[in-house]
Amino acid sequence: MYSKEEIVKSVPQTGFVGQPKGLFTLFFTEFWERFSYYGMRAILLFYMYYAVKDGGLGLDRTQANIIMSIYGSLIYMSGIIGGWIADRITGMRKAIFYGGILIMIGHILLALPLGVTALYLSMFFIIIGTGLLKPNVSSVVGDLYAENDARRDSGFSIFYMGINMGGFLAPLLVGLFQKNWGFHAGFSVAAVGMFIGLVVYLMSQKSLGLAGSVAPNPLSDKEKKTTTRNFTIGGLIIVILGFVAYQTGNASIENFSLLITFLGVMIPTLFIIYMYRSPKTNADEKSRLLAYIPLFICAVMFWAIAEQSSTVIATFIDTRTNLNLWGFEIPAAWFQSFNPLFIIVLAPMFAIMWTKLADRGPSTPKKFALSLFFAGISFFVMIAAIVLTPEDTLVNPLWVVFSIFLLVLGELLLSPVGLSATTKLAPAAFAGQTMALWFLASAAAQAINAQLVRVYGMVSETTYFGVLGGLSVVLGVIILLISPIISKAMRGIK
Repeated sequence: MYSKEEIVKSVPQTGFVGQPKGLFTLFFTEFWERFSYYGMRAILLFYMYYAVKDGGLGLDRTQANIIMSIYGSLIYMSGIIGGWIADRITGMRKAIFYGGILIMIGHILLALPLGVTALYLSMFFIIIGTGLLKPNVSSVVGDLYAENDARRDSGFSIFYMGINMGGFLAPLLVGLFQKNWGFHAGFSVAAVGMFIGLVVYLMSQKSLGLAGSVAPNPLSDKEKKTTTRNFTIGGLIIVILGFVAYQTGNASIENFSLLITFLGVMIPTLFIIYMYRSPKTNADEKSRLLAYIPLFICAVMFWAIAEQSSTVIATFIDTRTNLNLWGFEIPAAWFQSFNPLFIIVLAPMFAIMWTKLADRGPSTPKKFALSLFFAGISFFVMIAAIVLTPEDTLVNPLWVVFSIFLLVLGELLLSPVGLSATTKLAPAAFAGQTMALWFLASAAAQAINAQLVRVYGMVSETTYFGVLGGLSVVLGVIILLISPIISKAMRGIK
């Protein structure tokens, strides 16, 4: 295992817009991975609930929303496995490569007209592949910088902009292909995007130096035997439980969603307890983990609202929004591009702002609190759109765009800052796994959303948006009030 100093010295510290040269590799690898993911996600919900005659699978709309939430939760939940594999077996660099291959296979399966079977099989490959790739590519970004490098937050903001460049272009291109040549043509574009990402990664990874090249906490020979046994037993238990559920008639999407919601809440809780109690975690790291808990809760609340862009908000756009502009029917998938578009425009401004403010800027907890205010207000805007639109009239799409804009302001206060804070607060022995914990906030949020999308059809839209928006604002106030306590527990990390 290399020391932090050895890793940083091995990486060329200039060569990409004033950042370490290796950021170029990770920027474009994540660009293409997110291109493939967000392109697929922009049309997947519609593919599930559109009628067979329209090229879809004809599933019930509420059920499609539940599946979408479960899928999103499992994608981020799988980061635990991916982070663990990188930390204990392969190292982060190999995990990224293997993950990319599995993701590409998943998109290829969606591109083939094989029905529901291919849908679930593709989800399996993309879930495992994303778990290997996503937390580890972010962790390698953190390895490029010394602990107190002032460029770290701006570097993560640039990296985050790369993610969103892929997220901006993908729905436009995939949506266009889907509109003109069908869903499978759209999914083909996503598959090609991941292939390009793998090529970029292989051709330029030398610039990463030693970052992510070895497993920081490799398994001993004794641990390898124990791990093999535990994984085998765990796999058999899952197969047996699945068989029993099928035989007893309990293998429904609704019941599975309840299981995922339970796991989405319990796994990060147990994970934090495990790292806190580990003898490999020192006193300062324990304090930082405690400080991380309220930040994690903030992230869950924020993503519970933000991740509904692919479920409730996507359905609202498709069914309740006027998509006819000057005689042209706008593909509903294109609205998925507004979020990354705003981030592309605003992320450089935020990066410059944090660099110039340096120590004078708001603390990490205060940034998180502000993000919740914006998230809550974005849902209040949806209420205004509904209330101010005459009955039996489609909503003006500018309301939705404004709601997305407010959410993006919150996202830029939380997501890149959270990525950076996670790499700084992570115990040394659990670097990749702590980054997986950050993505578990999205997993928990979407696991909760698997139940919320069922509520959406049972209450009025104003009640739905009002309660969630109000909860976000109230939690933001609480975090703002206790921010000095959180900052003190971070033990010198800002």
